[in-house]
Amino acid sequence: MRKASQYRAARDGGDPSDVMAELARQNDDGDAPNGELAPLREGEDEVKRARLIVDRAIARGEFDNLALAGKPIPGLGEAHDPDWWVKGLIQRENITGLGPRAILLRTEDAELDDRLDRQYTEKQVREVLEDFNYRVIDARRQLLGGPPVITKLRDVDAEVERWRERREASRRAAEAAAPPEPVKATFWRRVWRGSS
Repeated sequence: MRKASQYRAARDGGDPSDVMAELARQNDDGDAPNGELAPLREGEDEVKRARLIVDRAIARGEFDNLALAGKPIPGLGEAHDPDWWVKGLIQRENITGLGPRAILLRTEDAELDDRLDRQYTEKQVREVLEDFNYRVIDARRQLLGGPPVITKLRDVDAEVERWRERREASRRAAEAAAPPEPVKATFWRRVWRGSS
């Protein structure tokens, strides 16, 4: 079908025998090593050659099952970012802990309650909160620059009280979800029942 359409296009614009001879020369894999195309001749159109190469690759199935098939190309149409490769690496490798301190503190603040719930003692909770507050104050000094720090300090006593309430609520929920233990009869009660 491709040859027929190319023949018709050549018929409308030029000598079909020349066009068909050129197509035969380009499609003849026997002359070029490793199935490559014959070398460009003087005056040969590079655009047509490129289209021919792409069409052959499509026919061989080399464009099937590509990673971004049917999806938009990432980063297309955005402004040029000189750090695009670093951001791409961070996203691909799922690297955490890098970035401006203001953003890292916001992320940590959002996850702080879960982190506190994993602590076992009130002393550990207080240490985590004091360390967090120290880093917020240090980041507010803006010695390294970056976006402004809008993360609020945590009241240690109020957070410890909230930690106790969450711990008590989870304990009650665990007790309610657990099936009641069957009452086990003592040895003497079993003996008494057997004799009556």
